[in-house]
Amino acid sequence: MLTLVAGWDRAAAGAFAARLLAPGTAVVQYAITDSGVERRCRVDNTDTTERLGAEHDCVSCTLRADLALLTDAFDRLVVHLDPVLEPGPIARERRVDAVVTVVDVDTWLAAATGDDLLPDDERTVAQVVVGQVEAADALVLTGAPDARTTAVLDRLAAAVPRVPLAEAGPALLRAVRRGDEVDEVDEVFGPLLRGQPPLRPECGVGLTVFRERRPFDQDRLVDALDVLLDGVVRARGRVWVAGRPDEVLLLESAGGGVCVGPGGTWLAASDDWDAVSAERRARAALDWDPVWGDRVQELVILSHAADPEALTAAFTAALVQEEIAL
Repeated sequence: MLTLVAGWDRAAAGAFAARLLAPGTAVVQYAITDSGVERRCRVDNTDTTERLGAEHDCVSCTLRADLALLTDAFDRLVVHLDPVLEPGPIARERRVDAVVTVVDVDTWLAAATGDDLLPDDERTVAQVVVGQVEAADALVLTGAPDARTTAVLDRLAAAVPRVPLAEAGPALLRAVRRGDEVDEVDEVFGPLLRGQPPLRPECGVGLTVFRERRPFDQDRLVDALDVLLDGVVRARGRVWVAGRPDEVLLLESAGGGVCVGPGGTWLAASDDWDAVSAERRARAALDWDPVWGDRVQELVILSHAADPEALTAAFTAALVQEEIAL
């Protein structure tokens, strides 16, 4: 059994992880330092600290190799991740029973909407803290969040149970355990609205869904991305641009950070439909357009201080207006 504990507040996440220490359970805390990765392991009556040798000078490789060893060595393992680590990538690589993210309600929203960069990292703090919440099976809160933070969490992690830190312990893991069957979410072509979040705005917080068939003009799309840098918590979606009709682009933003990268190939440009999931084939067939095939602009934007009409207008203006040939 492997449990991941994440959170930007190291002390609060550590306090929760410590409560999970029980006979036969190993609690491991990773700390990323200037010189590499430090691992503290507590099991039964022993407490050891070790500096791990770097695998290929890569922190991620080092953690993957060490986790492989630890999961083979212990039947019950609780891993408290360094604050800069997101549990999602680990959970996609390894069999994880539960991901619990600890949220400091006094500072989380400011971190999730800021533009501070991590030291020696291309990611922003916002990307990390938002990713930690999105990957969670349960949220442990350090106190009572204000109405705006609550509204953001309602939409970012809909249906994910929340427990006060003072009440959180081993019983939480039994309540949220993923079990033997875990539904894998396609990170590119999976649903953009997960867990049936509320669609009505609340406390200035709301979801904007943008959907269009026409391609984006690449330069105008770059200009439109500026609207995601202020007043937006999270944006995710699939887009395509004129002149590159084969390529799916995955757009993601968190706070003041925006990333657009390759996400695969549209089925309309592929000869091998058998290489993708049956769910994706069915979705494409149901929504097939006689001109564009399965190509579509789909964005979901979670904002806390942005005008939804301005968001929609910016991306509408970025579409190619004239007729184009594929």
